[in-house]
Amino acid sequence: MDLYEHQARELLQENGVLVPRAEVVDTAEAARAAAERLGGRVVIKAQVKTGGRGKAGGVKLADDPAAAEQTARRILGMDIKGHTVHRVMVAEPVEVEREMYLGFTLDRAAGRFAAIASAEGGMEIEEVAARRPEAVARIAIDPAEGVTEAKAAEIAVAGGLPRETAGTIRRVWTVLTAHDALLVEVNPLVVTRDGAIVALDGKVTLDDNARFRQPSWDDSGDRARDPLEARAEAAGLGYVKLDGQVGVIGNGAGLVMSTLDVVAGCGARPADFLDIGGGASAQVMADGLSLVLDDPEVRSVLVNVFGGITACDAVADGIVRALDTVPLTKPLVVRLDGNNAARGRAILGQLAHPLVHQADTMDGAAARAAELAA
Repeated sequence: MDLYEHQARELLQENGVLVPRAEVVDTAEAARAAAERLGGRVVIKAQVKTGGRGKAGGVKLADDPAAAEQTARRILGMDIKGHTVHRVMVAEPVEVEREMYLGFTLDRAAGRFAAIASAEGGMEIEEVAARRPEAVARIAIDPAEGVTEAKAAEIAVAGGLPRETAGTIRRVWTVLTAHDALLVEVNPLVVTRDGAIVALDGKVTLDDNARFRQPSWDDSGDRARDPLEARAEAAGLGYVKLDGQVGVIGNGAGLVMSTLDVVAGCGARPADFLDIGGGASAQVMADGLSLVLDDPEVRSVLVNVFGGITACDAVADGIVRALDTVPLTKPLVVRLDGNNAARGRAILGQLAHPLVHQADTMDGAAARAAELAA
């Protein structure tokens, strides 16, 4: 579960990390009032769960309350990579002397966490790593030991951060462990002109599997997922909203991941990850298809199913059932293989819907879906 920036900021502040004063508002008039309370000159930041806000025009400096109101009015309602801006954060500006990067993430391959640190902050860490890989340090964290004073100093030195950041490094680690996070990122972590170490932006991804021991998540309201993700969770579907135009549905995480790669290889961008599971019923298929079709960013849908426990005729029945209640206004490409595939293809053939296309292979289905989404 990804948090909005202002929610990540709250967790950082609760654990002793310095952050600028800020307020979250949902109207331009409220942004003006917040700017007046914060001293006049403020930064207006779109609150959406995606990167690239600055490049998209979602982060702007306003010199006074009147400018804050005008800027907020322009940003509210903006579309940033498929995410509509419903709220903005009005933040106190900071005099920055130096920008850095600090993050902790789960290293699944190694079975432990890793610290990532760089003296170059304020941009995508992937860009820094691609341009100057030696500028990004990656330090393994022993989960039994955690981030001690010595480990924090090691991370600071390896990443080229001032030794004074060691205390902040330990506090950011506490955010990850105390709140069952899979990722905590501060970018940029800055040194201000008066020598303070301040987190200007934060990103936190919580581990949904830990929800049972984090009761506050259910009471936080704002910390809910994207509306489509919340709807998927209620239906028991494994769904993640992405920023492309081809909706992807498959049975099994491995198959869905492969399908995302093939779609990307065809020059299109997947709009979601939706795993209906290995034993999905016709109702689950119907629920999943309805969900993806309701995404306004989706231009075509690809259903890629290899029948095993889930028989292909049950998948086809689910598609037919969904189309009984959800008008199909976008092309739907279906690839069925495995258990009862011939029967499933026959069911879709009898449907004879002009927007339903069938393909024999995953590559062919992905290419067709990408073509239809173009």
